[in-house]
Parts: sequence; C-alpha cells; structure tokens
Amino acid sequence: MDAGAGHTFRYASSDGAQITAYRWDPAGEPRAVIQLTHGMGEHAQRFDYVARALNDAGFVVYAQDHRGHGATADPDAYGDLGPGGWTALVDDIGLLSAHIREDHADLPLILVGHSMGSFAAQQYVLDNSALIAGLVLSGSAAVDKLSIDPSQDADLTAFNRAFEPARTPHDWLSRDPAAVDAYEADPLCGFGINKKAMEALTASAIRLIDPAALAQIRKDLPIYIFAGDKDPINHDLEWLKPLAERYRAAGIENVSEKYYPGGRHEMLNETNRDEVMRDLASWLQKIAV
Repeated sequence: MDAGAGHTFRYASSDGAQITAYRWDPAGEPRAVIQLTHGMGEHAQRFDYVARALNDAGFVVYAQDHRGHGATADPDAYGDLGPGGWTALVDDIGLLSAHIREDHADLPLILVGHSMGSFAAQQYVLDNSALIAGLVLSGSAAVDKLSIDPSQDADLTAFNRAFEPARTPHDWLSRDPAAVDAYEADPLCGFGINKKAMEALTASAIRLIDPAALAQIRKDLPIYIFAGDKDPINHDLEWLKPLAERYRAAGIENVSEKYYPGGRHEMLNETNRDEVMRDLASWLQKIAV
C-alpha cells in the first residue's frame, strides 16, 4: 500500500497466524470506524477507492487480508486458511475489532462484509452484535441457500455460467469491463478456498438458520443489505431475501435492503458504483451519530 493509502500493520490470530491489516485515515477527526471484510479470492487493497471515499465522508477505515489471501497468505498456498480454518477466519474479525477499539474507544464501529466476508460477518454477529454499531452485507446470500458443493475446492468461474458466452471467466463480477480486467490482471485474485474451508463455511449455516442463534442478535442493531439483482450468488435475489426475512423474524427492528437492477456481484465495482457509494455513505452517516 502506498503512503497515501494508509498504514499497514499485523496482528496475531488465535492460532498464531500473522494477519496483515490496513488503516485509511480521513483528513479530519473521524465520526466512526468502518471495518471492511473482503470476499473470496481477493484482498483488502481492492477496496482502496472505497476506503478513500469513506474517508471523504468522515470515516476511518480498517480492513484485513483474510488468512489464505493477500499479504496474509503463503504465496504458495492461496485459498488455504491454515490450521485454524474458517473458524479462525471469523475470529480474526473480532481480533481486528479489538485492535480498533484500542485505537478508537469512543467511536462507533460498523462492520461491512462483502461476499465471503459477508458470510463470516453473518456468523460473527450472532455472538458479537453488542460490539458493533451496525452491519452491512454486500454481495451476500443465505448460506444454506447457496449453490455450492462443499466436497470440492471453490471454483469462482462457475458463477460465470449465467453470462455465457462471456468475454472473460469473471464477467459475473461486474458489467464494467475495466473492473473485470483489473481483477483478471491482479495476481492476488481469482482463486477459491480449499475443500476443507468450504466444508466449514457450509457447516456454519446450521447456526445461521437457527432461530435461537439469531435471537441473540440485539434487536436494535441496524443492518443494511445491498446487492445487484443479477448477482449469481443470490440467484436473482431468491437466495438473499430470506436472509433479511430471518433477521426481521428474529425481532431486529432496522433491516434495510437496496437492490440494483442489472447489477452483478461487485456493486462497489459496478457501472453505477458512484450511486452505490452514495447510498452506502448515506446509510452509514445515519448510523454514525
């Protein structure tokens, strides 16, 4: 990360793994903290422009490269989450949150999870909703609805089937060719997590659909869910809307949904990204009071 993009640091995970993380600071005093949790087969610095836009809106932003991803990963083992696996990846969110609270004890912390990061955030919030001021889920779905085979390594190119014949194996990410080309050209992007991690991710759905587990989420936690309605991960929203319905059924009072016509998986890299960023910043500013 260049000097203008923020500060790079590392912290120890519960199994001893060293997690690489980043902080982007606004020009003035921040109004709140945003913790970004990225998706599968990518890394936190892909969200640099998002972090900068949030800086402009008055937020300090933190993010980590998940185990098996980005600067945290062993370059010979991308997608391998290590001995701690999926459980440790979820725990890493809380460890970064603890670091953030040491730096900004008086500021509200809002967790923003994208794609696989949103699945981890769904799990994290079951036990830790008291520690965050809000939850944002981007490119998400109800994990039990996902069309995945937990007996295989994840294959991200499989999501491209809905867009064949396609220009690239990753047209499913965005309608913007430049955004897709940047992803394809990035050596830290494009891989899936391994079979062991997929099995653990899929198994997490047991708690995520349990009404008793969902009831542990505090009722006044604001939740914002946004997605494109042509994101193959949510199957034309069929596999996403049940998530919002479950939160409401659990008594959560403030669940907002925003769906963008024609949008694919990465709404923050879509052709209407400026609109998406304005909508996100507007929601965040209402929460950060």
